[in-house]
Amino acid sequence: KIPEFDSPDEAGSGFKMNSKFVELLDQARGIAGCPFRVSSGYRTEAYNRKLKGSVRNSSHCKGLAVDLVYKNNNELFLILNALMRVGICRFGISYKSKFIHADMDISKTQNTIWTYNY
Repeated sequence: KIPEFDSPDEAGSGFKMNSKFVELLDQARGIAGCPFRVSSGYRTEAYNRKLKGSVRNSSHCKGLAVDLVYKNNNELFLILNALMRVGICRFGISYKSKFIHADMDISKTQNTIWTYNY
């Protein structure tokens, strides 16, 4: 649901998400067969500046990124596999905080996987 993508400081901002990206996420969720729990979708610039580890040119502020929480390694595999199958191939993975950053920002290097230290 679009409100899941709202920036905490701007109600209704989930509608600023790229509609093609949201459509691909929904397709991936169907493939994965497990819930996609959104911990961060669209972000205002002000909210983004407050977050630990956020970057200045965040794809979240463009409506092209999402952070998804996963419960265990099985869910991690299912979600990553599904995202790749629909063509989303930029990921950041936090094993400690158990979230996956996924984006389709074409202004950045494509087909990339990285890990977070937090």
